[in-house]
Amino acid sequence: MLRFPVPNMLLSTGLRQEVSTLKDRIATTSLEAVTGRYADLTTHLSGRIGSAMLSQKAIDDIGAERVRLTLRESRLDLSQRTLEVLQTGADGLAARMQSAIGSGNTASQWTVAADAKAVLQQTFSLMNTRHGERFLFAGDATDTPPFAAVETFLDDVRTLANAAADPAAFETALDDYFNTPGAGWQANIYRGTATGSDPEAVNGMNPALTDMFRSLAVFALGGQGENIPLIDNNPDILITASEKLVSGQTDLVTLRSALGVFQGQIADRKETLDMEEVVLTRTFNEMTARDQYEAAAELTELETNLEASYALTARLSGLSLLNFIR
Repeated sequence: MLRFPVPNMLLSTGLRQEVSTLKDRIATTSLEAVTGRYADLTTHLSGRIGSAMLSQKAIDDIGAERVRLTLRESRLDLSQRTLEVLQTGADGLAARMQSAIGSGNTASQWTVAADAKAVLQQTFSLMNTRHGERFLFAGDATDTPPFAAVETFLDDVRTLANAAADPAAFETALDDYFNTPGAGWQANIYRGTATGSDPEAVNGMNPALTDMFRSLAVFALGGQGENIPLIDNNPDILITASEKLVSGQTDLVTLRSALGVFQGQIADRKETLDMEEVVLTRTFNEMTARDQYEAAAELTELETNLEASYALTARLSGLSLLNFIR
């Protein structure tokens, strides 16, 4: 019985299929050699794929929470730095004003007044700074610059001083200005909300801030060129403002300490997340990791086989029927 050789076309077709398979395996193995993970986790893990996916989700959740914590952390840091400017700028002003009043040193009084005005200007400017698209000191009105111009504020207090009959009436007017809902402070200066849904945020109605702003404004109006009779003739107004300023500074320290607690909690949580991520990543790697040296060795072997297949294909393409029979 005669046996005929397999046609050249059939051999070439088989080789083309082998070359295609080798190319696919090379692409997959190259990826695994680079990433250190199996490309087809479903096949590799079989019944353990569910556990691996849960581990991956937990790792992704940690990453998302870390992003949120970092955002909170940066907001708190900006708030702290702004409040620090106010605290540092006001530091020593009360004692200096009391000393100037006690010694009758008008020049020193004017210097303190100028410094107080400068602190107000710098603080108002910083508190109108946004973090991303959010104004941090505006309560829930985060899309609104919280504070009007310092000069508008000083004009309000100046009007109260000129209208007051005596120091007691002036103090009462200031109390009403800052504490009465819808009155001067909320109507003309502070444009945010009186409360906030974010427990970590500080708004412009915080007593630590209003007490300090109030005192600094009174100091500023005792400066050169103001010529407000009530303040010029009643230096005790500046003494009272000094005492109010000290009280506000104490409250500001307490406020900053509370923000520091939030910052500490965030730092602790990020440290916990780091530890959890290490454990979860180790577990995930144990299930999905591909030995990169092994993959590289396999890749070399596959490339050698592919080269051999190409060479054989080239030889087959040059065969004639006569050569094949020979």
